[in-house]
Amino acid sequence: MKILMVCLGNICRSPLAHGIMDNLVEQQGLGWQVDSAGTGDWHIGQGPDRRSVREAKLHGVDISKQICRQFSVTDFDEFDHIIVMDKNNKRDVLALARNNDDRKKVRLLLGDKDVPDPYHNDEQFAPVFKMVEQGCMVLMKELQAKLV
Repeated sequence: MKILMVCLGNICRSPLAHGIMDNLVEQQGLGWQVDSAGTGDWHIGQGPDRRSVREAKLHGVDISKQICRQFSVTDFDEFDHIIVMDKNNKRDVLALARNNDDRKKVRLLLGDKDVPDPYHNDEQFAPVFKMVEQGCMVLMKELQAKLV
């Protein structure tokens, strides 16, 4: 299974989701692949935001080696699930969908709720980490249940 986590710049939320889900996949001994991307192109080739790296590290998750990239229409071919952090990201990803099969792969991490972007508020990184972690745990259980 291949899972893509998507946010706006691929430096705060989606790298956290990528790292958290990678850890969960590893703990469960699953062979799933996880990646992340952003809908915008501002940070292509850069590492995640230092505040996300720090928050992840506090929880035993290393995202420091991730490289930011932009979401591409070919990601619909590469990934089974495209998990977006907020409704704007969902809208932007769905705008690139070529057909209903592409659209069916896209969903919000937190069901019908947005993961807020912590970029402009240092105090939001800890609560966002917890939200993303909880969302990833729920997603993991859902995906595992579908395999049974």
